[in-house]
Amino acid sequence: MMDEKFSLNEVELLKYQPNRYPFLFLDRVTEVCPGKYAKGYKNVTNNEWYIPAHFPGDPNMPGCIQMEAMAQLLTVAILTTEGMEGKIVHGYKHAGTFHQEVRPGDRLEMEAEILSFRRGLCTGKVKGYIDGVLACELESTIIIPDVFNQFKPRKND
Repeated sequence: MMDEKFSLNEVELLKYQPNRYPFLFLDRVTEVCPGKYAKGYKNVTNNEWYIPAHFPGDPNMPGCIQMEAMAQLLTVAILTTEGMEGKIVHGYKHAGTFHQEVRPGDRLEMEAEILSFRRGLCTGKVKGYIDGVLACELESTIIIPDVFNQFKPRKND
């Protein structure tokens, strides 16, 4: 596993994030340490496809899209790990907490941390900030089926 930190621009990011427009909710990964953590952001603008409907006259980024952006950053922390590039990932369990609205003009700065990564099952936490103030949090479990399915249950499991 590499311990080198690096960043990913909007093109390099696509190597480690399977989502594409209009479902890619990361603009840049500012720092990643494979298998440990990732930091990045999403610039929220009035040009987002979901803004006109959520809510007219009082627009904000829906909570489910905030959770997806955070899960995508956690995925980058996983897929930059040696041997994981190009693997398919599935969200297994997500639990989000929202502290303030994320609105057009905001930059959602996110920090993802891998807590456990074993046998294709990854748990992590992600925090999202607006101007240094905690806006949202995510606890997530992500499965990498190619890796997870290689392991057979033991008789005592």
